[in-house]
Amino acid sequence: MIPQPTRSRPAEQEPDATRVRFRHRQRTRPAPAAAGSHRAQWADAAKGVCIVLVVLWHVVVKDYLQIEWHVGVPAPGFWGTLGEQFLPLRMPLFFTISGVFAANAAQRPWRVVARSRIAGFLYLYAVWLLIHTVVLAAAPELPTDRATSVLGLLEQLTVTPSNLWYLYALALYFTVAKVTRRAPRALVLVPAAALSAVAAAGLLDTPGNRAGLYQNLVFFLAGLYLRPQIQQWAATASHRRLVLTSGGYVLALAAMAVTGAQQWFGVWPAVSVLAVIFGITAAARLSRWSALSEPLARLGRITLPIYVIHMPVLALLHRLLLVPVSGLAGSAQGLIVLGYPILLSGLVIGLSLAVHRGLLAVGAGWLFALPGRRTVEAAR
Repeated sequence: MIPQPTRSRPAEQEPDATRVRFRHRQRTRPAPAAAGSHRAQWADAAKGVCIVLVVLWHVVVKDYLQIEWHVGVPAPGFWGTLGEQFLPLRMPLFFTISGVFAANAAQRPWRVVARSRIAGFLYLYAVWLLIHTVVLAAAPELPTDRATSVLGLLEQLTVTPSNLWYLYALALYFTVAKVTRRAPRALVLVPAAALSAVAAAGLLDTPGNRAGLYQNLVFFLAGLYLRPQIQQWAATASHRRLVLTSGGYVLALAAMAVTGAQQWFGVWPAVSVLAVIFGITAAARLSRWSALSEPLARLGRITLPIYVIHMPVLALLHRLLLVPVSGLAGSAQGLIVLGYPILLSGLVIGLSLAVHRGLLAVGAGWLFALPGRRTVEAAR
């Protein structure tokens, strides 16, 4: 998952955010306070929530559910089910926000977009794919996509993106946005929505992470094209609207589960649309509580390092913890079974940010931005 992830993210001064200034060796002057004031806090907070959900989902599926729990409560099943309820929300909302923040960037000349976004994201994807391939080889027990041969690596670099598919998708989505920039919006959104519905219904071959690639283009384009409407919706979000949108999302999830309609044509994208509307409303309301929204917004501005680093960190922690935790007595496991995913997610995020700071400190800023300029427009 997602992050950061990200040419298309933040809403900054010109809400085309996806510009992250990584300081390498040299100290630079802090940006004027006004620069941050133009950012939409609700959008950054939403990105912060999304990256937490990405990490939490990976912790649950790739580590927590792999542990042999000897407890008398169905806590593992609870966490698995809970994580599934956020699947229609997490990446569609992430890509919608990315599209909102990409609106200005997509209007720039081809040569600018080709370097700062398309080439920039592909560069980050390729660099971190190589790193993931090496690190994940040291944790073969972790159930995740990985290249185990040169041919497999080539496939992940080209047609079947890896766990880093968010970066790959942004490069592709920016290309689509530029190529179709003069086309009527309906002629772009309708085929993108149809592609999402076809992929969600299982009517396309979607090995690896191709399903996410096909399903989320429509959300990126919707954020790009409907930015004014989205911003207005967020600005006018009310408590009543939050209740209605959350209720609609919960009812849609329940109906989909009861009828088994997840793969009915058009159902998953429709539920994801409801989820995104709820997510924007909730983030806008949340932004009024600074004690919670400000930490989430700060996290939302640094999603890139979390997104690219968290999987190797999780893989190494999984290798360290799987056997010891599985071997604990039932009474000891009972003390940690409910809170384990939260604690491990927090640890993974903290370690990811620590690794990021360490890499920047030793001059490895090229791992987070396409080399060539001191200030590069990089993914958030």
